[in-house]
Amino acid sequence: MALPELLERLLTTPGPSGQERAPAVVWREAAEPVGEVSSDVLGSSWVRVSGTAAGPSLAVVGHIDEIGVVVTHLGDDGIAAVRPVGGFNPHVLVGQRVDVLTRDGPLPGVVAARVQKLRRGRGEERKPVEYEDLFLDVGAKDGDELKKLVRPGDAAVWHGAPLPLHGSRVASRAFDNRIGCYVALEAARRLAERGGGPGDFIAVAAVQEEVGDFAGSRTSAFATEPQVALAVDVTHANDVRGGEPEDEGKVVLGGGPTLSRGPSIHPRVFELLYETAEAEGIPFAVEVTRGTTSTDADAVYLSRHGVATGLVSVPLRYMHSPIEMVDLEDIERAVQLVVAFALRLEPGISFAG
Repeated sequence: MALPELLERLLTTPGPSGQERAPAVVWREAAEPVGEVSSDVLGSSWVRVSGTAAGPSLAVVGHIDEIGVVVTHLGDDGIAAVRPVGGFNPHVLVGQRVDVLTRDGPLPGVVAARVQKLRRGRGEERKPVEYEDLFLDVGAKDGDELKKLVRPGDAAVWHGAPLPLHGSRVASRAFDNRIGCYVALEAARRLAERGGGPGDFIAVAAVQEEVGDFAGSRTSAFATEPQVALAVDVTHANDVRGGEPEDEGKVVLGGGPTLSRGPSIHPRVFELLYETAEAEGIPFAVEVTRGTTSTDADAVYLSRHGVATGLVSVPLRYMHSPIEMVDLEDIERAVQLVVAFALRLEPGISFAG
């Protein structure tokens, strides 16, 4: 199974939180043949496929930003200090090649960590790498040269193309959450091909999810006013060593998308997703939350007077790393589920109370 062309373009276009313009342009260009494309001042984008009846409007939201690092200080030695944009284990970045997003275009660099000097014979242990130990080296010979190449606030993301693995599995940076943006737009495209669903379908590529305030989904939900919404994101596949299926449920790579169930998930939306997956023969798992979900769903369901919201997630191994791994079959099943769900939103369906 080949990596879809649009998803590959999204994965290879850098866009950390706050600097998502480039992948947003890719997404909007792909959305132009699908329906009416709009965007807001924060950089979120959406495309609307008009409905054929008076069914409730449905927004399907993915976030287009990715994690990265940002330059915070330019040293006289030609080395730049960096800090995280979004969360990741700092040791994952040590020894990685990165692309620095400068005003003159991408600049190659490497990230290393502060050297820990140990005294022989003292039995000392190395301390875990912290964010403040990380630094960026672009090859500048001194601070003056560095200042000609990089500015404070320039972000950097992991360098490298998606890596096809055995069967239908692929490793890449930025699957979190270019997957959600791809699923939303691909579902919109398939609905448009068949003339639309019962109600309007709004595919959203939201900005600034990884920095924690869900700014893009918050403003786009306010602007588009959906009656029903699905956030599409990734979730930890816990079929690896150290996985904890008893905490939130068993999530298996290749086992189909997960449906979240918990206090912030509308129970009728969950049940309709569950019934749809069963009727369509789409394999899935139930993921249990005990509060909010740490996804765009947390902002969307509180928009205006409240939106009936669900969460569909694609299993992902090694989240927030340059080797995030997915099974392409799970992505395709997520698209199928979203399309089938949209077609069930017939006029008169109620999510009240």
